[in-house]
Amino acid sequence: MSSTKITPLADRVLVEVAPAEERTASGIIIPDTAKEKPQKGKVIAVGNGKKDEPLTVKVGDEVLYGKYAGTEITVEGKEYLIMRESDIFAIV
Repeated sequence: MSSTKITPLADRVLVEVAPAEERTASGIIIPDTAKEKPQKGKVIAVGNGKKDEPLTVKVGDEVLYGKYAGTEITVEGKEYLIMRESDIFAIV
């Protein structure tokens, strides 16, 4: 299971944000001020789902989500997003 003590409720999912890209495909280093907010992460914990709506994602899935999805939280120095499953676009 996850090492965090956060348990999402209902249809919410806790996602560990993937690190931002450090270089472009051609090798140019991206400065901190120009880095894009990542839209990819790893599912760390999931809620129990809603009645008649079980969750599709599970712990360990790599997911893609919207640019402004979820609420940012920091626990023990790590960045996480807590969001509804409906904010997730795809499992990769």
